[in-house]
Amino acid sequence: MKIMNKKEQYVAAIDIGTTKIVAIVGKKNENGKIEILGLSKALSKGVKRGVVLNIEETVNAIQTTVTDVQKRSGIMFSEVFVGIAGQHIKSMKNRGYIIRDAYDDEIQKEEVFKLIEDMHKIHIDIGEEIIHVIPQNFIVDNETGVKSPIGMCGRRLEANFHIVIGQVAAAKNIEKCIRKANLVVKDMILEPLASSDAVLTDDEKEAGVVLVDIGGGTTDVAVYYDNIIRHTAVIPFGGNVVTKDIKEGCAILQRHAEQLKIQYGSALGDIAPEDKVVSIPGISGREPKEISFKSLAYIIQSRMEEIIDAVNFEIQNSGYADKLAAGVVITGGGAMLKHLPQLMKFKTAMDVRIGIPNEHLAGSARNEINQPMYATSVGLIMRGFDYLETYKKTFNAGSAEDFQQTVTVPVEPAKKIKAETSVKAEVETEDEDENEEFVQPVHEEEKVSLTDKIKIMLSKMFEVEDQPITK
Repeated sequence: MKIMNKKEQYVAAIDIGTTKIVAIVGKKNENGKIEILGLSKALSKGVKRGVVLNIEETVNAIQTTVTDVQKRSGIMFSEVFVGIAGQHIKSMKNRGYIIRDAYDDEIQKEEVFKLIEDMHKIHIDIGEEIIHVIPQNFIVDNETGVKSPIGMCGRRLEANFHIVIGQVAAAKNIEKCIRKANLVVKDMILEPLASSDAVLTDDEKEAGVVLVDIGGGTTDVAVYYDNIIRHTAVIPFGGNVVTKDIKEGCAILQRHAEQLKIQYGSALGDIAPEDKVVSIPGISGREPKEISFKSLAYIIQSRMEEIIDAVNFEIQNSGYADKLAAGVVITGGGAMLKHLPQLMKFKTAMDVRIGIPNEHLAGSARNEINQPMYATSVGLIMRGFDYLETYKKTFNAGSAEDFQQTVTVPVEPAKKIKAETSVKAEVETEDEDENEEFVQPVHEEEKVSLTDKIKIMLSKMFEVEDQPITK
């Protein structure tokens, strides 16, 4: 079993949402499919519209879910991938090039990384930072439409990039919450990108598709065409504004409004039954209220139409509105609303389906996670594995007995001390600055085996390659 654990790679992620905070752990099985080992969710009180406003509340929720998911899955971890969203997110396009010294040399991976690294240096407004730099296509000596230039020959290497920008403060607040929960952020991932990984098929991405992830506080939009992400946006309202409208329109409590929306709500007022009413208990012993299904549906419909109009604006904005053969895929908690696909189809004149995140999953948990609201969480795990493969990193996680040997004291990241010398691959391939955190006893150095020494040498080689990419 121990040997097996060596090979198994685990990844943990935290989705900090407006309505819920989810901690999730997954692994890759021998067929390369992802299995979800544990998932835990808690109410989110310190987040508004995708941005952390109350650090204390958020930290408490993170700690609750992390402890729970570690207990359920039996996997301990000290690092996590985290999603980022919010109305401060914006995307832009840019183009970069490098002139190479020799014609006949093959284009190396490092040169592509250098192009990406150069994009991190472009001018952006004060208080903003680049979250993602996504190459869309490459041009080698005027030869356009190259998907992967590695191994080709040429003098001039150009690329078009999709760049996602967010506010430094928002990212720092998320990082602070994770740090206070005694964890380290491995990487931040844009939530619409994560959701689209989880629910879209490759055929849809090729044909052209819009992913609409309707959360509690925000609606995320991602447009794909020809397998490439073309546009990303975060619209600053979601399911919570619908609840607020019901609360104000019917003069009832927030929790009753939420219950009404989930149990009896519909996005189409015209087909809601006229003769049906639902009785809501009065506030503090007052007379109960009767609300008709039809008026409830009209309240929901008017707000959902506003959200769909904003989505439509983003679709037009992307420049690919007439090329999206696969139409729209809706996911997120808001996708559970009755008759929403029909309303969406009517408003956008495109095909609509509900996206469930078990598209790429294996294992027994597949059936438990068949709800649209877990799309981002599953997507973060998938993106996490991609990140580890691309940048040749390992992830500090393992079953309880294995993990105990690696990290003993969860101190503040700056003071982490490595107590025992079972030199593990997890620690070795971390970036150099993280390496400094683990102080190793000198007198036990001779115990390091030959294979471990080779591993260290290899990891040193990879570190050089990694440094430019890390933020």
